[in-house]
Amino acid sequence: MAIISLNYAYLERLTGTDRKTILERLPMIGSDIERTFDDHVDVEFFPDRVDLYSTEGVARAMRGFLGIEEGLPAYPVAPSGISFSVDPALRSIRPYFGTAVIRNVCLDEAGIESLMGLQESLHWAIGRGRKKVAIGVHDLDKVRPPFRYLASPRDRRFVPLDFEDELSMEEILEQHPKGRDYAHLVDAFDRFPLIVDADENVLSFPPIINGELTKVTTETRNILLDCTGTDPKSVRMAAHIICTALAEAGATIESVDVDGTPYPDLSPAERIVSVDACRRLIGIDIDAGEMAALLRKMRFGAEPISRGKLQVLAECYRAGAQRQPPESLSDEQVRVLVPPYRADIMHDWDIFEDVAVAYGFDNIAAALPQTFTTGKEHPIAVVEREVRSILAGLGYLEVMPFTLTSERVLYGQMRREVSPDLLRVSKPISEDQSVVRTDILPLLMEILEINCHRELPQRLFATGDIIRGVTTMQSVAAVSIHPGADFSEAYATMDALCRECGLSPEFVESADPAFLEGRRGDVLVDGKKVGVFGEVHPEVLVAFSLEHPVAALELDLRAVPGYPVRPGTP
Repeated sequence: MAIISLNYAYLERLTGTDRKTILERLPMIGSDIERTFDDHVDVEFFPDRVDLYSTEGVARAMRGFLGIEEGLPAYPVAPSGISFSVDPALRSIRPYFGTAVIRNVCLDEAGIESLMGLQESLHWAIGRGRKKVAIGVHDLDKVRPPFRYLASPRDRRFVPLDFEDELSMEEILEQHPKGRDYAHLVDAFDRFPLIVDADENVLSFPPIINGELTKVTTETRNILLDCTGTDPKSVRMAAHIICTALAEAGATIESVDVDGTPYPDLSPAERIVSVDACRRLIGIDIDAGEMAALLRKMRFGAEPISRGKLQVLAECYRAGAQRQPPESLSDEQVRVLVPPYRADIMHDWDIFEDVAVAYGFDNIAAALPQTFTTGKEHPIAVVEREVRSILAGLGYLEVMPFTLTSERVLYGQMRREVSPDLLRVSKPISEDQSVVRTDILPLLMEILEINCHRELPQRLFATGDIIRGVTTMQSVAAVSIHPGADFSEAYATMDALCRECGLSPEFVESADPAFLEGRRGDVLVDGKKVGVFGEVHPEVLVAFSLEHPVAALELDLRAVPGYPVRPGTP
């Protein structure tokens, strides 16, 4: 979750009330107050409410929640007369582009801090580390339209933000801090994304760094926004959130012609929701008028709809109008207009959640559940707890690697043949999360790679689910990296783990290619292989960019006494 710093003076000015009232009510809209200071407060918000990642967004929500200003905010968009052209060569590099002109900006230091914080938070929450979307804000008065978003040669030179001298785009990737952080997003391409004006001045090298020429300061009055990325929905939502946040601070929004299409479109989306479904889900007794009033408090546009009006809307939908059809033609329906900055509204249930927030969770009467059960620790959880205790006692630190990974990490870098039981994700969001893990050890090697700059020794372990075919089982793996790591350490750790778990194993020579020949062993219990240990092969170390030897092991927890007899996930 994101932690946002809210300047008291700026927040009070935008909200129209005092900080004491704001701090008392902030937790009721779904936030946690982390720390309070003399001039600001740090507040944590859930990742789904990215519109609250700025002081302006929080002020907008609080004005509605406190009854100061209710209903759908209006964001008129006038044409700017400015145009952008997008190079077709970017289609295979970074194809999606969004922009806007934001005029009459008046930002003090607190406003600039809020804008920069919002930009970086969106890079994390929506942009997935700038891969899906990257955002640039520029002083429009320092450049001249029309603008071009193009695929540039890698040797193009300009002065990057916070630097004094020109660098080529390749040099920026090597010398600028942001270049080193995000070079992996573009360094595989022959050409780099670039935004220039009519005089060939460079505004931005997305997703890496802006140019120093268009740096936004307290003197900036007109801003040009650019959003580039690999996902059109993320680009659109980032642009909407930035535009509406600055509009809350008094700015006006103008559209830009992008290859013949005006951008952005800040009109609300429309939904028709059932009051009865809302009552059943939340458990409160409200009618359509009360529900609409609560939604207006959460800054939606909302009005009850009669049966006759529902029939008209249904006919409009059947005729091709762009609005959601009602689920039924009962009298208990509400027409809802969703603001353009609400990225989290994907289902009627998301709207019902806001009804509950506006109603007040503290106003919902507590009640005991009608069904009572007696719980106890699952046998698998007992086994995993014991294993954790053993490895922690041996000096290993627990980590929690992801369940989804890639075939490259699981098998290619480990020198192993791809398992026929590998379960693939049908529609992965990226190549790095395309399969479900069949082993935990490769994920620990990946963590060692990420932490290769940390001090040694590093001893890590992880336990949890693995899936082979359609069967879920549990495994534990451990790694130790330092100059003296060898087969003896892996053998001693595996022997201690088996002994403490109550196993009587047989250790035999292994053929696992992930380990060095002659320095690897299999664990047999009742003649069946349940584990492997040894000194990791040098080619595996190179594949994970590791410079020191690694002693490693992995054990199938189904062999441990106390594990449920029935295979698979209960």
